[in-house]
Amino acid sequence: MDYLGQTGLDALKGADILKVAPEMYSSSVEYAATPLAQKFRGISMVLQANLGTRFFYTQSASWDTHASQMPGHKGLWQDAARSVSDFFADLREHDMSDNVVLIMFSEFGRRVVDNGSGTDHGAAGVAFAIGDTVKGGHYSEYPSMKKEDLQEGDLAPNYDFRGFYSTLLEDFMHLDPTEIVGGSFEKLSFINK
Repeated sequence: MDYLGQTGLDALKGADILKVAPEMYSSSVEYAATPLAQKFRGISMVLQANLGTRFFYTQSASWDTHASQMPGHKGLWQDAARSVSDFFADLREHDMSDNVVLIMFSEFGRRVVDNGSGTDHGAAGVAFAIGDTVKGGHYSEYPSMKKEDLQEGDLAPNYDFRGFYSTLLEDFMHLDPTEIVGGSFEKLSFINK
């Protein structure tokens, strides 16, 4: 019971601390009025308040494009690109961009073959690492799209995402990833050390 009481007090204290973030925030960057851009603006506010938070999570609108994928994707990617660009411009304005790596991923991949006007859920997916400390490029093997190499119509996953997380934890955050990801996994070399 004491634990629950302390947890409640800590939550209230955290809420009070977060109230100062908007008061301390200033930026010349004009974020788009989209929900995603405003979420990135909120993260920048908390980062600039220097509250010690090391992980942030947000999500974008639905990319679940079973139909009308072509016209929908253009707007989704434009929003994502502008939001990320504004976020890093804001961080650079405050000399904070070297302290942030943004990862973008989907919880599911897409099928190789369309269903008429969109694509259904698939097995393999992609993840992006974005930031001033990231060495740009393509890492890992691109899965084969040959029909005989597909798994029930899906790209065959060929890299364990826990290696991606391990790279971020060890090479960027300087933490031991073993307990966090549940073992040792092949890392990629996308972080400038």
